[in-house]
Amino acid sequence: MSAFSDLDGLIESIWQRAKGRNRIIIAIAGPPGAGKSTLSDRLIAVFAESHGEDVLAVMPMDGYHFDNAILDARGQRDRKGAPYTFDVDGYAAMLERVRKGHGDDIAVPVFDREHDLSRGSARIIKAQTRIVVTEGNYLLLDEDPWRHLRPLFDLSVFLSVPQNELERRLIERWLHHGHSHEDARGRALLNDIPNAEHVLERSNAADVVITNP
Repeated sequence: MSAFSDLDGLIESIWQRAKGRNRIIIAIAGPPGAGKSTLSDRLIAVFAESHGEDVLAVMPMDGYHFDNAILDARGQRDRKGAPYTFDVDGYAAMLERVRKGHGDDIAVPVFDREHDLSRGSARIIKAQTRIVVTEGNYLLLDEDPWRHLRPLFDLSVFLSVPQNELERRLIERWLHHGHSHEDARGRALLNDIPNAEHVLERSNAADVVITNP
């Protein structure tokens, strides 16, 4: 395992893994609020500038949220975002397809935060894309069915953030959506923070750890 405080070491690790390969998959894991989407966006920008805009693409785990109607029927709506509220088998099947590639463009779903739902076939992984970054909270969980994803990753990355900073970010996220401070804190304590603790307690070690992203 390697630990980096900035992007340079991670970028070099990714590019070394990609050499001589048609396609690799990089997993970025970490608790909610750790900055996974932000890091993914930064990698897109860096690789687009240095190697061309189609060399790296992102396939988020969040595209595999179960629909609200399913969660309502199961009585799980208030825990949306917990490990059992995702279609892990569907996600794994798409990772397998993306990994193999076969020279075709592949459409993947993306989660629409504004409308709180997944949009199918909302992003294209182009045939020429060599590096696919997939990011999500639970990619390294040491429990079924999540643990079966690990062989699909060529490099795993974990974002390590102090728990008090995670709480601040998660509350701020709800404030950004227009909630009062009391409501924002309540929502974070009900779901986001328990999910963050689960990730911190139950995740396997990653190949690379990024501290305080």
